[in-house]
Amino acid sequence: MTPDAAQGPGERRSEERSRERGPIHEYARGEIRAYHGIVNRWLLVVYAILAVWGVYYLLRYWGGLGPGLAR
Repeated sequence: MTPDAAQGPGERRSEERSRERGPIHEYARGEIRAYHGIVNRWLLVVYAILAVWGVYYLLRYWGGLGPGLAR
């Protein structure tokens, strides 16, 4: 028997995931699992939009005493 045949399907999937994402770290006696993965493109777009909005807000509303305090 080959080594792959001796393993069950779940073990092979786990091994494939380990190769793709790196080692899986377990915390809290195995209740929490973490690995280094990829960041989704939509999340990168959200970060970029928030950064642009933050710069706009900083430049538009910077200075002064605040809303309602300048007389």
